[in-house]
Amino acid sequence: MDIYNNGGPEVQIRTLKKDSMKFVLSNTDLSVANALRRIMIAEVPTMAIDTVEIETNSTVLTDEFIAHRLGMIPLTSYDVDRIQYTRDCTCTNFCQNCSVVLSLHVKVNVDYEDMADPTIDKTRQVTSLDLISSDETVRPVSDDNSHPILIVKMRPGQELKLKCVAKKGVAKEHAKWSPVYGVSFEYDPYNRLRHSHYWIEEDEKTEWGVSANAAEETPVDPNEPFDFNARPDKFYIELETSGCMKPEEVALRAMTIMQDKLGGLQIKLDDELKEDTQRWGY
Repeated sequence: MDIYNNGGPEVQIRTLKKDSMKFVLSNTDLSVANALRRIMIAEVPTMAIDTVEIETNSTVLTDEFIAHRLGMIPLTSYDVDRIQYTRDCTCTNFCQNCSVVLSLHVKVNVDYEDMADPTIDKTRQVTSLDLISSDETVRPVSDDNSHPILIVKMRPGQELKLKCVAKKGVAKEHAKWSPVYGVSFEYDPYNRLRHSHYWIEEDEKTEWGVSANAAEETPVDPNEPFDFNARPDKFYIELETSGCMKPEEVALRAMTIMQDKLGGLQIKLDDELKEDTQRWGY
């Protein structure tokens, strides 16, 4: 376990895997923990397919269906900082500074000998591995090429040819840009603060067990008086990424974004106070 503390909030990493992470955030407020969760979900920028130009499609799926499936394929975004947002770029449509082009062309030829053999599978699975990227740092996420994402199944004589344009964005604009599948956090596993109201039939303790995080907390004494001023200060956070980024990178980027937001708010407040001082003389 690693502990990071600079005098403020403290972070203790419990487990760190390829696509998931568990850590404990302490010495801070509930609002800060929830803000960090929301930023990890919706405000960490990634790359995702934004537009699709279909030249040929003779598959059983419509153009719109295929375009939607392509848009939801996670793309590696380790070097996303070097790519500009389209709204900030000076190009008219898209360029290499604000986008990455991925192309796909699959045609299933008709082999009459194979067609006559019922034991041969004639279906061709078109997956994310068939997408050819113009930038090696932005490509479809796959688990060592063993679990690619299925786009469409094709039969002999069918053809699919298209071009995709991947752009930088955040999940506040569309869920396809979210770097995580989910982020959750828990605090007060013994419900000492009584923030949770359980639906029970007979007995709360037998029907609602405590989580594994309770091992790090002190059990509640039933004779202990309730503290109306108590506040939660220890939060058990777990996140799972889509593979586009490492989980620790998502957490660090989210913390940086939150610091920038708070810094911008402080600057605005200071400016307002200076204007009021100049206006009213105090």
